[in-house]
Amino acid sequence: VQVVESGGGLVQPGGSLRLSCAASGVTFRWYVMSWYRQPPGKERDLVASISTVADSTNYAASVKGRFTISRDNDKDTAYLQMNSLQPEDTAVYYCQLNWRATTYWGPGTQVAVSS
Repeated sequence: VQVVESGGGLVQPGGSLRLSCAASGVTFRWYVMSWYRQPPGKERDLVASISTVADSTNYAASVKGRFTISRDNDKDTAYLQMNSLQPEDTAVYYCQLNWRATTYWGPGTQVAVSS
């Protein structure tokens, strides 16, 4: 099983980034997909999640209205569109696949928001 995030980087406040999470070695459509983030020196927290057929999404209050989670089951990929980024969004962003008692994590991608 491989889970790999991409799309992180350095962006100015107010900017946008689109993160991708590509999975292989699993039946992707079975898994609930989630994005977590871990700011420096802090715990890892849930940012957003999406159901297996993308009919339900959930967002942390701090990102609601700015971030959008989506998935393409034909491409075995999930996305996190991040708009109006602020310095407090700086963190390592992780992708998680979850199905019943099985969970997989990616290694993370760094997002830094700074002028």
